[in-house]
This record gives sequence, C-alpha cells and structure tokens, in this order.
Amino acid sequence: MQFVLLIIIGAAAGFIATRLMKIEADLPTTLAVGILGAIIGSLVLRFLLLLTGIAAGFVGAVLGAVLLIWIWQTYFK
Repeated sequence: MQFVLLIIIGAAAGFIATRLMKIEADLPTTLAVGILGAIIGSLVLRFLLLLTGIAAGFVGAVLGAVLLIWIWQTYFK
C-alpha cells in the first residue's frame, strides 16, 4: 500500500515540479521524475529527522542531567 501511495504522490509531485521548472515532459518522464524525487526526498527527510532526533536526545540528556544535579544539590546536600 505504501508503494502505491508513493507512486500517486510521486506522480503529483512530478507534475508540479515539471510545471514549476517549466519543463515540457511526456507522462512517463514526469512520473519517473516524481517517483525518484519522492524517494530521494523521503530519504533526505528521514536523514534530517534522524539528526533532529539525535539532537533532541542530546538536549534531553543534558536537561535530565541538569535536573538530577539540581535535585541532588537541593535535597541531598
């Protein structure tokens, strides 16, 4: 099902991209550009989300460590 959705979104994206770039392309080329663009875009987006997730994990770890130090200094010293 995800593959079918990728084809539909890719076809629409290819149509919009060829119109935005003012390229006159036939239907198979438009579909190919859209589908390959969707694959590349999803890989780039997943990579960016991975980096963001790593950064968010690091920020969460720092905040957790700061909270732990504050609790230690407030209640146990």
